[in-house]
Amino acid sequence: MLDAFDLKILALLQADASLTNAALAEEVNLSASQCSRRRSGLEDAGYIRGYRADLDAEKLGYGIEAFTRVTLSSHSETTAHEFAEFLNDLTEVQQAQAITGDADYLVQIRVKTLEDLARFIHARLLPHPYVSQVRSDIVLKTIKENRGFSI
Repeated sequence: MLDAFDLKILALLQADASLTNAALAEEVNLSASQCSRRRSGLEDAGYIRGYRADLDAEKLGYGIEAFTRVTLSSHSETTAHEFAEFLNDLTEVQQAQAITGDADYLVQIRVKTLEDLARFIHARLLPHPYVSQVRSDIVLKTIKENRGFSI
C-alpha cells in the first residue's frame, strides 16, 4: 500500500528522475536513507520500471512520426507472439499495442524522412508473412505528449 511519502516520491521522480536521495529527502521531509529505502522498495515492487532521459526526437533528426495500424492475415497465439518479437526488434518502432477494432496493432514509428518511412513500411512491415494490411497516419503536429500520471 502506497502512503503519502511514496506518492510524493513517485511524483517527484516522474518529473525529474535525476533527483538524488538527498534532494528527494528535502522535498518530502524524510532522511536521505529513508528516501533511499522507499525508492528501492518502489523499484522492487515495480512502481518504478526504470530511469531514462527524455530525448528530443526532432533535434536528433527524427522528424517523421507515424501511427500505423497493422492487420494480420491470421490469428493465433503463435502469430501474435512472433509478430510481437518482430516489432520488438525494429528500432523504428517506438511503441506497439495490440488493439480492438478494424486493425490488430497500433504501431508508433519514428524515422528521419518520409523516404525512410516508405522504406520501412515497404521493406520491413509489408513483407512480413503475417501482415495483410498496413495503414499509416503521419503526425503533422504534436499537441500533447505523455508527461506522466497524475499522482
